[in-house]
Amino acid sequence: MEEPGILWYFPAMTDPRPPIPAWQLYGENSPFPDLMHIERIVDRAAGHDWKIAPHRHVNLHQIFLILSGQITLTVDGTGQSPPPPVLMNIPVGTVHGFAFAAGTEGWVLTLPAADFPELFGQGAATQGALSRVFALPPPAGLEQDFAAIAALHAGDGPFRRLRLRAATLGICCTVAEAGGPAGAATTAGDPRIAGFETLVRGHLTDNWQLADYAAALALSERHLRRLCLAATGLSAHGLVEAIRQREACRLLAYTQMQVKDVAYALGYDDPAYFARAFRRGAGLSPAAYRARLDHPA
Repeated sequence: MEEPGILWYFPAMTDPRPPIPAWQLYGENSPFPDLMHIERIVDRAAGHDWKIAPHRHVNLHQIFLILSGQITLTVDGTGQSPPPPVLMNIPVGTVHGFAFAAGTEGWVLTLPAADFPELFGQGAATQGALSRVFALPPPAGLEQDFAAIAALHAGDGPFRRLRLRAATLGICCTVAEAGGPAGAATTAGDPRIAGFETLVRGHLTDNWQLADYAAALALSERHLRRLCLAATGLSAHGLVEAIRQREACRLLAYTQMQVKDVAYALGYDDPAYFARAFRRGAGLSPAAYRARLDHPA
């Protein structure tokens, strides 16, 4: 029997120190150009001399399957060299970089997280496991799954999008199963953060202040701030704004509410301030975001 593989766990925290570029990859600026993207490591890395500098993606979740070669993975400034074959899970917002040996073989699967709420949304069965960074030996058969989804992605059959979605969900369930229990055991995790996020989602329209959330959690404001920063890399205010941003995208995409009504529904007193905050997060105005949904590139 083979010896159990080594599991590396890294907290999925966004490094606040500049300059960490937020890279815009396939699908990140245009909401719906395709359901997902998959490419070989050679296609991603060879043109960059097999090195990818530390960066983060504000909307994209990535899964790497390295089959052979050599890799150094850097997450939040910490480097590790997991031996292939290795499965690596990189959640949205994680500061990460790579150095590959020339000729390294493998795949990278890139998913717009907002388009897969059943995987990454609040309450999703896979959300906890997929929100952690991990690097571990891949389950048996995963190489064939990646090759199959790559073939689907390159095709143009009548049910291409449905088949891609089904294949993507299957791969992500396998990844979550691989990284879930083992990954969860490596970190204590603080249920108060999950409670805070639930409270934020439940009181977006009530304009709660940090003191209200802290009182509901039986914490001091200072302690709540420290918990948020340690668990997510975001300030408490930053986490509230990130949740608001996701809800704003949902309302703009799936309702006919005017922008000012979206602002009020999310607890903003000033629609102009909401528009500026949305632009900071999404890179475009609420109206432009909605227009892109109506007329994707």
